[in-house]
Amino acid sequence: MDFGAQTRPIEAQPNPRFPVNISLWLSRSPASFYNEAPEYLTLTKPMAACSAELFPYSLFFNTGLKTTSHSHRRSVISFSTSISTPNVKVAPEPRPTHLNSYNFKETHMMNLLNRSCKSGKYNESLYFLEVMINKGYKPDVILCTKLIKGFFNSKQIEKAVRVMEILESHGKPDVFAYNALISGFCRLNRIESAAEVLNRMRARGYSPDIVTYNIMIGSLCSRGKLKLALKMLDQLLEDGCKPTVITYTIIIEATILEGGINEAMKLLDEMLLKGLEPDMYTYNAIIRGMCREGMVDRAFEFVKSIPSRDVISYNILLRALLNRGKWEEGEKLVADMLINGLKPNVVTYSILIGSLCREGKVDEAVNVLKVMMEKGLTPDTYSFDPLISSTCKEGRLDLAIGFLDYMISNGCLPDIVNYNTVLAGLCKNGNSDEAIEIFEKLKEMGCALDVSTYNTMASALWYSGERNKALSLVLDMMRKGIDPDEITYNSLISCLCRDGMVDEAIGLLGDMENSGLKPTVISYNIVLLGLCKAHRVDEAIEMLHQMVFEKGCTPNETTYVLLIEGIAFAGWRHEAMELASCLAGMDVVSRDTFKRLNKTFPMLNVYKDLSPLESKK
Repeated sequence: MDFGAQTRPIEAQPNPRFPVNISLWLSRSPASFYNEAPEYLTLTKPMAACSAELFPYSLFFNTGLKTTSHSHRRSVISFSTSISTPNVKVAPEPRPTHLNSYNFKETHMMNLLNRSCKSGKYNESLYFLEVMINKGYKPDVILCTKLIKGFFNSKQIEKAVRVMEILESHGKPDVFAYNALISGFCRLNRIESAAEVLNRMRARGYSPDIVTYNIMIGSLCSRGKLKLALKMLDQLLEDGCKPTVITYTIIIEATILEGGINEAMKLLDEMLLKGLEPDMYTYNAIIRGMCREGMVDRAFEFVKSIPSRDVISYNILLRALLNRGKWEEGEKLVADMLINGLKPNVVTYSILIGSLCREGKVDEAVNVLKVMMEKGLTPDTYSFDPLISSTCKEGRLDLAIGFLDYMISNGCLPDIVNYNTVLAGLCKNGNSDEAIEIFEKLKEMGCALDVSTYNTMASALWYSGERNKALSLVLDMMRKGIDPDEITYNSLISCLCRDGMVDEAIGLLGDMENSGLKPTVISYNIVLLGLCKAHRVDEAIEMLHQMVFEKGCTPNETTYVLLIEGIAFAGWRHEAMELASCLAGMDVVSRDTFKRLNKTFPMLNVYKDLSPLESKK
């Protein structure tokens, strides 16, 4: 939500994914703006930059400027001297200038400053700004605000702070400039720095506006700090600032997550008492909260009680109903939606398609897709996602690939998740060669491959006997800046153990921990299975001890079953089943698992130790 523009959030959707032919944006890494400046522009030595870590206490200030109302204009920059001229604003307190009028070189420099700012070359803009300030000119607050935003967008915090230093020392900041600085710190999760700027803003005589408070409240809420956000709301009221619908919607959404729907409804009542009329974003936040807590009937009644509703409201309810398998209620909801003059949109049909696919009704889902297109609606990747996933699970890979081809031919480019699903399906069904062919095409097309893509292909190559290619692929992934995840390591450890390379697998387990990823019970179970298959039971027991007492990883039932089977297959059936009986008595191994183990490794009177357990049932 852009609090500065006072815009409203849109309906919550899954995060967008990259298309397969995403362009590779090339951007020149800007050199130091001091070093890049032409020699003829180096009129005076620029002012030293100050570290943002010390802001705001390290800033130097020479004036105590009072706040004045300011409306942002469309012009990019204007400078004023302390000498009164027909089109130049006089500063409240005359400041010495080096020149009484612009000469050609200075006018040219100002034009360069404007152009560099317009084109987003903020480093160059800051250089020109420093030079002009040293010549005694007053910075324009609109330009400085734009520079602050630009530097925060490129995560150059020190330079953003430097611009505010210049503005406070040599010009006149306004609430818009301070809001840009506060918003930048909040977006970088530096709430404390944002709060310091807010305090400094007040100390210098500038009153925060509702946008300032919305930025702070929104940042606190998004980080789960609801209590601090409510304190900020109290501060807002103490300062005589009136909360808006946006303010309450932000807090209501956070309250639903932390305090529940009932607390959120109290805030809605408070909002109405203050004469604020909730909009659809507020109502939909409450509807979504009710559905999340399983109050679908209450949500439906709430929808009927509000003065207006939109298709998003119905989509939220429809998804909640179908997730619970309530198709009849869903049908009635769609009918009510049509009666109220609202037409189903792409999201509505995508919800229906996804719900049908989850229940295994792929053919019916395809029919819904056809109806959707007959209505003139264009399916998106979220419409095709469940269809591709379901057809892959059913082994109907030709149909899944057909969906990909249809998407491409109709301008709906598949994303990496679509491709990963098909690649995994091909590998699982023994079509590794075809998967590798698609993978190579994706690389040629510049598709933004992710760690899941590499994991799928590395496993496929290994199982098809291409070990070196699999390992090279992992190295290629790391060279591209994609870090291996837990699945990467577990897949490689499994591949090594399956091929009897248990020592190498144990070494990779150590590498996993050294890389900052903590091995899970799944990681240890894979190694335990490899040790047991290699009849290295003593080492498996030692690994279990290390796992529990040194690494603090809790074993699960699979861990114990692997150990029992390893001991039994090593020739110690009696000892294995005694261990199993003991673990079953401790409820660590289930009764059904114990019975299955006894069928695999039969022993006389094995159930006598289980009788106390039976009596507990």
